[in-house]
Amino acid sequence: MNARHIDDRPEGGYTPTTTHAEWGAGNPRLRISRDDERSEFAIEADSVRIGAAEGNELRLADTDPVHATITHDDRDDYVLTMHGSGETNASLGVDATHKDEDSETLRTGAHFTAGPWTLVFARDEFADHGRPYGGRAGGEYSDQPLQPPRPDYEEE
Repeated sequence: MNARHIDDRPEGGYTPTTTHAEWGAGNPRLRISRDDERSEFAIEADSVRIGAAEGNELRLADTDPVHATITHDDRDDYVLTMHGSGETNASLGVDATHKDEDSETLRTGAHFTAGPWTLVFARDEFADHGRPYGGRAGGEYSDQPLQPPRPDYEEE
């Protein structure tokens, strides 16, 4: 390691922007498919129950009564919790962000299955927080520029 930091760049160099956006911004949604069926579901509530039960925000035939939930958390992220069996693109339970072993933070392109259905999360890039400054291209380890603190979403 050396003492150089990305914030020591000369003036006029590329300065990436923050990944913070307004609360719930970015048109969060699920793209849903099964065989030849395709649809899109806008995530407009802070908690979405997915499954076959009446009263769920997203009802899908041939799934458990409540197969999964998506919760809009206080960090303005959308968190998937699997209640029924299914595949996810993440290794559930290894991320220290969530106490629940069956949960993951959703980022654009994250997918999971519920019965015969495949669901893919999407959120416009400007609001899909992810890694600060677009990830590794913006720096790593000691070269990671500090991102401004998240907005206080409680005030909105």
